[in-house]
Amino acid sequence: MPVSSDQTWVMAFGTFDFFHAGHQDYLKQARALGDRLIVVLARDETTKKVKGDSPKHNERRRLREVLACEHVDKAVLGNADDKYKVIKKYKPNIIALGYDQFVFTYGIKTFLINEKIDAKIVRMQSFKPDVFKSSIIRQEQELENNQATTPCDHVSSTT
Repeated sequence: MPVSSDQTWVMAFGTFDFFHAGHQDYLKQARALGDRLIVVLARDETTKKVKGDSPKHNERRRLREVLACEHVDKAVLGNADDKYKVIKKYKPNIIALGYDQFVFTYGIKTFLINEKIDAKIVRMQSFKPDVFKSSIIRQEQELENNQATTPCDHVSSTT
């Protein structure tokens, strides 16, 4: 079911764990490239395989958060077995890649040629990557949680 040919459809990909201003900016940039934006979320098992760790938030929650973003027209879960299956299904005009997306992208040009899909690939600019990056936010949150569970570590245990 290819997307409508009378509009320019952009496809963006990501895990979108801890949905933050960096994600919103990525999707805003992607949406500006066309008339409609479809976002493909990485499945939980795919994220674990690629990043070595499961996302903090499950795929259903992450999907809801992305769907709530004003720049997104459609959001779908990716295919765990065939990462390019969704591209075959929707045949977007433009594929918008995040500044830090590399694992997924290695074979994408060859795939597009082999499948005869005429999609332009555009890499988006980063938005404060030293602040708005899910791995940084996750580390900060875990640190806060660890500190919250041991508030009396500095108190002497002698009586």
